[in-house]
Amino acid sequence: MVGGSEEDFIRRHHKHDVADNQCSSSLVKHIKAPLPLVWSLVRRFDQPQRYKPFVSRCIAQGDLRIGTVREVNVKSGLPATTSKERLELLDDEEHIFSVRIVGGDHRLKNYSSVITVHPETIDGRPGTMVIESFVVDVPEGNTKDETCYFVEALIKCNLKSLADVSEHLAVQVRTEPQLVVESGVQ
Repeated sequence: MVGGSEEDFIRRHHKHDVADNQCSSSLVKHIKAPLPLVWSLVRRFDQPQRYKPFVSRCIAQGDLRIGTVREVNVKSGLPATTSKERLELLDDEEHIFSVRIVGGDHRLKNYSSVITVHPETIDGRPGTMVIESFVVDVPEGNTKDETCYFVEALIKCNLKSLADVSEHLAVQVRTEPQLVVESGVQ
């Protein structure tokens, strides 16, 4: 592992002030793709649908800087159709991305998330550890456990999809030059 442990990164970058009526959690995903490739997907505030399977459309308003707002359309099957989200942090040097939900027709009130991306070696190849944490209000009628379980399930799905997309792209990058050489085209 390069640069620290999961616990170090969580302690350093994933601190949330959690009120009594909120829940919070951190999830970790190890991806067999190099950090620049994974980060290129994560950092695109205007294109979450590139790896988030529940996003059907995204319209970002502004210049993709801190404070930019995006309107996200959610695919059917979730208890929502839209989400309005604000870019809180985008640090290309430290690979930190943070979003806050500021509106929408869902029950995720005061939701804020942080994603950090860290280089690591997996099976002797460049890999990436992605950590996503969140804090959110517990909706009336739900428990903290129910709320955390629901949000964690969504994040796990997004992280699995991020891994699938990244790993597929990484394989393409590794094999395309060989195909060109093998076919005699240079």
